[in-house]
Amino acid sequence: MPTYLIKLPHTAAECLNALDEIAAKGSQLLPKIYWGCGAGDHTGYAIVDAKSESAAKEMITAANIRSKASVTEVKKFTVKDIESFHK
Repeated sequence: MPTYLIKLPHTAAECLNALDEIAAKGSQLLPKIYWGCGAGDHTGYAIVDAKSESAAKEMITAANIRSKASVTEVKKFTVKDIESFHK
């Protein structure tokens, strides 16, 4: 199953509301989110496995948050993979 990085950006003014929205919706995503807010980076970051990009985005149950979110498929590379890229 593909892996996706979900980014949930918001402004400092939107921060508490964004957190409340994620918490209120009972999202399965909440336990997977790392928040940069305490460091001044008002973004939540989560790595999830999903069947598709749209399925990953559907994990964001709060509509306001979903509209600003980005979802990117990510992969890990081994040393062998990197070596093969040079051939």
